[in-house]
Amino acid sequence: MDAIDKKILMLLQQDSKQNTKEIAEKVGLSVSPTFERIKKLEQKGYIKNYVALLDASKIGKSISVYCQVTLAVHSRELIDYFKQHILVLPEITGCFHVSGNYDFLLKVAVNDMNEYQKFVIDKLSVIKGISNVQSSFVMEEIKNDFAYNL
Repeated sequence: MDAIDKKILMLLQQDSKQNTKEIAEKVGLSVSPTFERIKKLEQKGYIKNYVALLDASKIGKSISVYCQVTLAVHSRELIDYFKQHILVLPEITGCFHVSGNYDFLLKVAVNDMNEYQKFVIDKLSVIKGISNVQSSFVMEEIKNDFAYNL
């Protein structure tokens, strides 16, 4: 990956709706080589997907919660079981296996406290092997960038 590829990736992170001609003009290439570079970046896995970033409050997901989950036992079987059950819960927008004082960090998006309470009682607490859940509620989002600086 060279400097032009990095510039293409930065431009796509800023606005993935830009067409190839717009990107080509910004990186100083013609359309065909720019198109080929983008396709190659996609094929090599640098570009995983193109998505629209939504305003959470406008779609009824005004509460963001980070849950620190500790498992009772650190076995491959229980970790795999937990991961499998977390993947199907639509309220969870991020799941990270971490080191430190807890095992997993979950990012949860819900409409209100009642919805969060139902999520914890009806969905999260029924997953076997969880020994502790600590919840931190986002009071204000200061920075939430999805773009990497290249």
